[in-house]
Amino acid sequence: MSFDTLGLNAELLRAVADQGYSEPTPIQRQAIPAILRGGDLLAGAQTGTGKTAGFTLPLLQRLTDNPVADGRRPIRALVLTPTRELAAQVAESVGTYGRHLPLKYAVVFGGVGINPQIKQLRSGVDILVATPGRLLDHVSQKTLDLSRVEILVLDEADRMLDMGFIRDIRKILALLPRNRQNLLFSATFSDEIKKLADDLLNSPAMIEVARRNTAAELVSQRVHPVDRERKRELLSYLIGSQNWRQVLVFTRTKHGANRLAQQLERDGISSAAIHGNKSQGARTRALADFKQGAVRVLVATDIAARGLDIDQLPHVVNFELPNVPEDYVHRIGRTGRAGNEGEAISLVCVDERSLLRDIERLLKRELPKQIIDGYEPDPSIKPEPINKGRGARGNGNANAGGNGRQGNKAVPASHRRDANARKGRSGGGQPGRGKSAAAPGTGKHSAQGKSRWRKAAQG
Repeated sequence: MSFDTLGLNAELLRAVADQGYSEPTPIQRQAIPAILRGGDLLAGAQTGTGKTAGFTLPLLQRLTDNPVADGRRPIRALVLTPTRELAAQVAESVGTYGRHLPLKYAVVFGGVGINPQIKQLRSGVDILVATPGRLLDHVSQKTLDLSRVEILVLDEADRMLDMGFIRDIRKILALLPRNRQNLLFSATFSDEIKKLADDLLNSPAMIEVARRNTAAELVSQRVHPVDRERKRELLSYLIGSQNWRQVLVFTRTKHGANRLAQQLERDGISSAAIHGNKSQGARTRALADFKQGAVRVLVATDIAARGLDIDQLPHVVNFELPNVPEDYVHRIGRTGRAGNEGEAISLVCVDERSLLRDIERLLKRELPKQIIDGYEPDPSIKPEPINKGRGARGNGNANAGGNGRQGNKAVPASHRRDANARKGRSGGGQPGRGKSAAAPGTGKHSAQGKSRWRKAAQG
């Protein structure tokens, strides 16, 4: 099947061809015709399957086929996302696929100044991509009108619920016209998502193109058992000895991400960290440097598990396993995208054995284990407890979609309330318990191992 058979107009087909795409993915084959028919949709697909284009293309077509009669340019489509990065990615897709259409779009999220956004909104936009916190800031300042929205998209709806945005979502829904098309996209179908769908959607078409909570089939997964204090050393060795040029590494906490990026820099490996405490400018620069190859390693919290669209990303490393097994699926879904192969490596210490069992139970299979010579785990080391409360899930995310603090600037009251509510669930980003990884030349390393480590780390 080609895109020509899905009912898209010539301008959209031209934009798709400009990107070098000829065949739609499974989610696109099913979602595009369903959305073009005008009904509500509940769609689930594992990450990296082309979900964004699956709703962007038909959304653009429906707005084009039904122009506003009075010649004004009200907000006619609203796309809500949980994080700034995902909002930027969706907006980029709208711009890419709508480049030959007379439609205007804008993206609003926190962490950046609100005045340029106000100026753009006042000029009129057809499509608005937004994070909930910043959208409500605009609502409170009366800088936008949602009364003429025809299409609502909730992207990564499960993540929005995880991050405590349900109250924000309900406030936003109350501002929208009752008669509209609702599209709910989610990587997983939890019970909470099904309840939201029951409340929001009207006789929706339902699409699920992969088994619930499955990992991408093209991602090769492997576990390297290692002592907790030798993880950093093993990571540097793997990057250097295998000449990995682009690696996305996940930690549990913001503090841990900063620390690991600094340690890798000292090992001679160019690195940057990205998480919720970074300013939006710093996050944008780090991601751009990583995509362009100026930075070899991007160390991230789970804020980056969704919303980062990196073409042909070859390697994802779980420096620390996530506390929630579903987050493992989202993390490794950053590689193996759009039909490309990828590799997901997990460095697992004795503390994380129960987390690994939870992940394998979710995947319904055991992950292959490989002990690297010279990095054999010490069986005498006792496990230390890991905080497995829901709070650990939100360590990188508390302010992902809102405003955050910018120097001494005040945070809008609406965001303070919502951020505090999210912190109540997420623990506010406490650093992890793990100790800093041992530096080369310390601990139980052989002379041969030290020499190999230094050589490999330099690549």
